[in-house]
Amino acid sequence: MDKDMPTRRKIPVSWIWVASTLLLCAVFTFASVPGVLAQVRDGGTQAAGQVDSALKNRRYTETIQQVFNFIQRHYVEEVDSKVIFEGAMTGIFNALGDPYSTFLPESEMKDLNDTTQGSFGGVGLYINKPVGNRPDGRPPYVEVSSPIEDTPGWRAGINPGDLIISINGDPTDKLTIDEVLGRLRGTPGVVVNLVIQRGDKLEFPVSLTRAVIEVPTTKHAMIGDIGYLKLITFTPMTVERAASAISEFKSKNFKGLILDLRNNYGGLLNSAIDVSSLFLEGGVVVSTKSRIATENHVFNTRRPVQVPSNIPVVVLINRGSASASEIVAGALKDRGRAFLVGEKSYGKGSVQQVYPLDTAGFKITTARYYTPSDVNIDKIGIPPDRLVKFPEFTDADAEKLNTLINANRIPSYVKENPKATPAQVENFAKSLEKEYGLDFSLLKRLIRNEQNRTVIAPVYDLEYDVQLQEAVNIIRSGEYRTLMQSTKTLRALQEEAAGDMAQAS
Repeated sequence: MDKDMPTRRKIPVSWIWVASTLLLCAVFTFASVPGVLAQVRDGGTQAAGQVDSALKNRRYTETIQQVFNFIQRHYVEEVDSKVIFEGAMTGIFNALGDPYSTFLPESEMKDLNDTTQGSFGGVGLYINKPVGNRPDGRPPYVEVSSPIEDTPGWRAGINPGDLIISINGDPTDKLTIDEVLGRLRGTPGVVVNLVIQRGDKLEFPVSLTRAVIEVPTTKHAMIGDIGYLKLITFTPMTVERAASAISEFKSKNFKGLILDLRNNYGGLLNSAIDVSSLFLEGGVVVSTKSRIATENHVFNTRRPVQVPSNIPVVVLINRGSASASEIVAGALKDRGRAFLVGEKSYGKGSVQQVYPLDTAGFKITTARYYTPSDVNIDKIGIPPDRLVKFPEFTDADAEKLNTLINANRIPSYVKENPKATPAQVENFAKSLEKEYGLDFSLLKRLIRNEQNRTVIAPVYDLEYDVQLQEAVNIIRSGEYRTLMQSTKTLRALQEEAAGDMAQAS
């Protein structure tokens, strides 16, 4: 996605708790080691171990400074101090062995701030760029994955699958993805000139004026009398967009609601709490626990409930549901407010805070979060109440699929038949099934995915989405109330699992 943050954005000096890779921004100052030593000496009651630790810390920090200076003076070539600094910072956080505690160079810090703020200056295009030439032999131009609705790129008629072959006169096959983003994003009101290639022959210029782009966070639609709400990520805008969708469902007399959290990697903790509040009538949403007592918090609902208790709620989760989305799923499950369908979630039960360092920054794990039944799901995940999986590949299937992909049969068919009818797609899928021995429903889904690559994808696809089908069936069949009576809290499930392990041993 094209994104931008003003280079001098003022970050408020305040703590903002968040749960994912997109967390708190606050002013950070390193406490000097001499100050620590002074406190130890003056207090007189500190344990000897603390003195030894402080001395050891000072020795290590002084050694790091000496090595830095030595490299600057003696390395065979002159080295940019920024390169040494970024390498050292990366190593420090890698040493923690925590995938969520990392150094953030300037470009990543900007991207994080874009999402945390919920908007950025740009033209409104999701893009990707291959490494090396494309399979069809064309140069590695930037490809449009999808325009964001109601943005300059969308209003100009740019389509998924279009190639951006130049930006302001610079060919994109020679640019890195960071250089591409640097040209697409920036101050709103500035014109960006693109040359678009569509298909093999059509090539035309497009001038786009940058605007403030809101980070896409929700999609919604009605499935008959059931409201379908998909949360893509948790930003400052998410709760308002979700509340607006629920209001629309109410105006259409919805009889149930499906909350889709699949592949939602997380976002702001505050946003997750507010979204949970739309479904829960008071009470605990989540708590955080740390080795620092002041960072232990219990978060309750803080908005009026929007979804009445008589409305069935089914939550969809999968292995891509992480962090803030697990907070919402865990709260609704533990509080007996929703039935979970799909696959076990990712299992990220830790909280990070982000601190700026000039134009760069870092994020570090400071606490773990606990669901209302007081369990942490880190590296465990949240199991669904009803397991529903998409067909999985055997090794033999994988080989057959690899042969099909390398033959480029499906992209070629979609390109040659852009307006293929459902009957034509079925016939093509049957021919592939006979030729490659692959599952018919899988082949139809692959064809549909390729068709959606060059058009705006629908909000949902009930024909091919077996997990969504199951959620709809649970609400329409009338079994929801009975199913909810047999659901268990996450604490009960973890205690049962521990008991089973004890018996097995």
